[in-house]
Amino acid sequence: MSAARTPAARKRLVGVTLDEKTINRSNPDVEHERQIAIYDLLEQNSFAPIGHDGGPYTLHLSITGNRLVFDIRDEHGKPVVAHLLSLTPLRRIVKDYYTICDSYYQAIRTATPDKIEAIDMGRRAVHNEGSRILMERLKGKVALDIDTARRLFTLLCVLHWRG
Repeated sequence: MSAARTPAARKRLVGVTLDEKTINRSNPDVEHERQIAIYDLLEQNSFAPIGHDGGPYTLHLSITGNRLVFDIRDEHGKPVVAHLLSLTPLRRIVKDYYTICDSYYQAIRTATPDKIEAIDMGRRAVHNEGSRILMERLKGKVALDIDTARRLFTLLCVLHWRG
């Protein structure tokens, strides 16, 4: 069996795009987070729509109204499934994440290493909480691991950023 057709190789993302109409161009820190999240996500992930084993997959993320849209397709662009998730359960955690990120980016320019580390620990804790909420929202729809959820949460934050 070729490596591309092993079960693990099929249960993954090989492409991720964000809706350019949804994204508000923001500061360089947010753009950097977006680029890193996509790169890391494509390097290593575990992602499979429940009930479908024809991957690998591509994912297009967008926001429509108060909904996060997961448009999942196979590697050739054939639609697999689209999931629309309410943003309401994620709204507070995304706001908290941006508040602490702003503090972190300000701190790295002027604060002591101890203060930066403390803020970063808080930032990671909020990020982990957001990732767990996202995993819960996708339960029964998409199987994914925590590292994949963390990177997807970062991309959700990029989409949700209003600058």
